[in-house]
Amino acid sequence: MSTFDLGTVPAAFDLAGVFVFAVSGALVAVRARLDLFGTLVLAGATGLGGGLLRDVLLGDVPPPGLVEWRYLVAAALGGVATFFFHPAVARWEQLVLTLDAAGLALFCVIGALKAANAGLDLVPAALLGMITGIGGGIARDVLANRVPVVLEGGWYATPALLGATWAAFAQGEEWSTAAVLLPGIAVCFTWRALALHRDWSPRPARGLR
Repeated sequence: MSTFDLGTVPAAFDLAGVFVFAVSGALVAVRARLDLFGTLVLAGATGLGGGLLRDVLLGDVPPPGLVEWRYLVAAALGGVATFFFHPAVARWEQLVLTLDAAGLALFCVIGALKAANAGLDLVPAALLGMITGIGGGIARDVLANRVPVVLEGGWYATPALLGATWAAFAQGEEWSTAAVLLPGIAVCFTWRALALHRDWSPRPARGLR
């Protein structure tokens, strides 16, 4: 199996993903009228939750998200900025959601690659990649006492799973860095972004009233 070096992915991309996810978590906290501490908790859970869960499942402990101070700072900055400048952030919510889609795409691919490099086969690596992308949002919604967005439709988990599956497959085939990264990121981001801006969602079970 190829030993794709995750270090070839600029750390700034990973940190940007943590920051944007943290902002989305902080927006939920502020609208729930939580104080600064509560906002930071939701921001941290959203920005770091998926990666922490992945690393614990892979036995990479203590997780880099807790050891590397940059990740904690990125999550904290997202929470603080949203708490104090909420009206301005809210005006750019559509942009935040689009960037959230980009973070989802990057995280699902990186998560799948880390799982594949740890020796997992295609299916578990793809599932762990998906969990990396959606785990933080689930943690946010559970802490905020609401139905997780990933369960409400809107095409969130499925694009993440598709992007992660591609990355894990291409990694196993030992394809080039571009072939491993770009298609999975592009498919996940495009699907999720279109679902957001065109209000796409999967159909519920038939016969419901």
